[in-house]
Amino acid sequence: MGCARPRGAGAPHVARLFKTCRAAAPSVGRMSEKISDLVERAADRTVPVVRGIEDEQLSWPTPCGDYDVRTLVGHLYRVVVNFRELAAKRDADFTQQPVPLEGDWRAGFAEETRRLVAAWAEPGAEEGTTGAMAMPARTVGSMVLGDLVVHGWDLARATGRTYAPSGVDATLLDELGQQWAQLAPTGRKMGVFGPEVPVPPGAGRFERLLGLTGRDPEWAPGARAGA
Repeated sequence: MGCARPRGAGAPHVARLFKTCRAAAPSVGRMSEKISDLVERAADRTVPVVRGIEDEQLSWPTPCGDYDVRTLVGHLYRVVVNFRELAAKRDADFTQQPVPLEGDWRAGFAEETRRLVAAWAEPGAEEGTTGAMAMPARTVGSMVLGDLVVHGWDLARATGRTYAPSGVDATLLDELGQQWAQLAPTGRKMGVFGPEVPVPPGAGRFERLLGLTGRDPEWAPGARAGA
């Protein structure tokens, strides 16, 4: 989710975030576009970024502090697997470590992401509640949507690729702006989000979203050690 310690979003912190935010989760009944369509559009931008990562780039730093590229890809891979389970109204184990990047992990990530989209497209996936903490399913879907978007940007920036804010459409930003504004304060207390990064007046909606989740929109690959 946000930029915090490497274990922050894959450990008990997320379970506590679910529990704390359950009562405060916003109503999403007026949202008209299916969450699976939004997740698919986010995946269409993030999967090519992951496919393009070269082995020598896995040790490079990312905008997410202590995460290097390998750890962040493994974390996002685990998020995709866990939230596919939540789409099916099954619980997910957030204490698991990031997925090891072994074998053809690029193709594996692409396939798991395809399965994530299919799971959220199933009838009833975004209705009712899901997981042991009984969070509203639409809110849970927005969490994985946000991870695909912002971690896609993280990985693109870390590896010198393009992830233009103009490519993040207004409907995605509407969904994420509403949901993550609600979740961010608790996320910071839980260690899932890093401190909010101020952005200049007149910054675009995507840049404001990055700042909200603890990212510096101006972070550049030149920040790599020794670069």
